[in-house]
Amino acid sequence: MPFGKIKEGLSKLLGKREDQEYIEIDLGQEAKKNKVLVKPFILRKFEDVNDVLNALREGYTIAVLDVRPLKQKDIIELKRAISKLKKTVEALEGQVAGFGESIIIATPSFAEIYKPPKPLPEKKPDFY
Repeated sequence: MPFGKIKEGLSKLLGKREDQEYIEIDLGQEAKKNKVLVKPFILRKFEDVNDVLNALREGYTIAVLDVRPLKQKDIIELKRAISKLKKTVEALEGQVAGFGESIIIATPSFAEIYKPPKPLPEKKPDFY
């Protein structure tokens, strides 16, 4: 049989005996990185958002963005950067939320940002 000859040839190449039916493979080297990384970013210019997007696309990064420098420099560029960030995060099925006036959190799909429920507006009586 041709498979027997192939097995015999491989056994000779690898220095294995014919009666040994398996080869041990060390899978420890191929372990994937499965920890979540919370990574801070500072947006100083519009192009800085690309680094954030690349980190989010990798899938294991939660981005914490300080937008204060760009906000002080050019508010229009900040709006463009946030719009680009929102579109990409939505495509990745993640979430974006602002904390205070200068911090933005962007997460991939496996993480959820807690948003407290909005209180219902009080109803005013129909008569005065």
